[in-house]
Amino acid sequence: MAAYGLYTHIQSNRRRSIALLVGLFFLVYVLVYAGALVAEALSVNADLNTLLQLAWADLLEAAPLATLGTAAWIAIAYYFHQNMIDALTGGREVTRSEMPRLYNLLENLCISRGITMPKLKIMESDALNAFSTGMNEKQYAITVTTALLDRLDDAEVESVLGHELTHIRNGDVRMMVIAVIIAGVVSFFAELIFRLWFYNGFSFGRSRSSSDRGGGGAGLAILVAIVLLVVAYALSFIIRLALSRAREYLADAGSVELTQNPDAMISALRKIEGRGELPGATSAVMELCVDNPREGFGELFDTHPTVADRVAALIKYAGGHDPGPIALPEPDAEETPAESAEPAAKGPWGAAENGRGSAAASDDQPAAPAAEPDQQSPSSPGPWGPHSG
Repeated sequence: MAAYGLYTHIQSNRRRSIALLVGLFFLVYVLVYAGALVAEALSVNADLNTLLQLAWADLLEAAPLATLGTAAWIAIAYYFHQNMIDALTGGREVTRSEMPRLYNLLENLCISRGITMPKLKIMESDALNAFSTGMNEKQYAITVTTALLDRLDDAEVESVLGHELTHIRNGDVRMMVIAVIIAGVVSFFAELIFRLWFYNGFSFGRSRSSSDRGGGGAGLAILVAIVLLVVAYALSFIIRLALSRAREYLADAGSVELTQNPDAMISALRKIEGRGELPGATSAVMELCVDNPREGFGELFDTHPTVADRVAALIKYAGGHDPGPIALPEPDAEETPAESAEPAAKGPWGAAENGRGSAAASDDQPAAPAAEPDQQSPSSPGPWGPHSG
């Protein structure tokens, strides 16, 4: 399958992504081993080496069940992840008749490169964002917020669609969904082991003395298990960040290649910058978006490069101009007409009154002179004749 974007890097990124996902999958076995180590430390009076060997035997025995459980989790997410995401975000599928502007923009991009058209979804939100989901061509979908459609012009919306379409074509969406699924498995196992450890730990603590637990061997074994749990959970999170960050640059470049308009991609990023927060979305959904405004400690735990870095990369490799941060007016301000706007149009029964109470001049008739302050202006005739005093 052809890839769009930085061709010299896309193959190495794919191989690196597969390796990272394989490593992420084996973190499940690390968690199972940590759980077995805790269980042995709380039930067997032995030294550390013996406990490690017993935990390894438990891992070999439990590995088939862990594999089946993880496979079942992945299968459920494979078929129902889109339904779960739609339930969280409120996304709904739209047709050409419902959203002709958006549908035509996406269709033209797909036709120009012979790409299978993904499903198109809309979510009601004041955030400016979009994301793509799916595991195969039958499931691929691009979801766009209503605010993004309202506040970006056609060229900018087309660039956002090209960005998400590149994620689909490069296999990023499939990789990210799998990473999120397996990271969910890791989180589930880690939480389960922690809960079982605390419950059984306090239970055993009440019924057995510290000498019955194997003394220092049990304590060291539990410490090793805690370290393994923390490391596995941290690695699952870091791997997700690596998968997400590396691909945003490729998707931006791929969008420019599809649209041949680097300025539109840059201005779209500047308008989306800091305005993409989806309040009801989980962190896993935000990692799929064009921009993720949720920040960690500095940039260490950010799932996306900063907009400034992405714009700088586009200027360096694709050309274009950076307008800098763009200030957008509030939606209410855009809908409220200014008082100094053009005179109101004539109504069906005559000219509309202006702010001073005099009738506005029509195109073919000069405006009547304003009445003097000490003179009483005659009543304006209504649709059925003069108003009575």
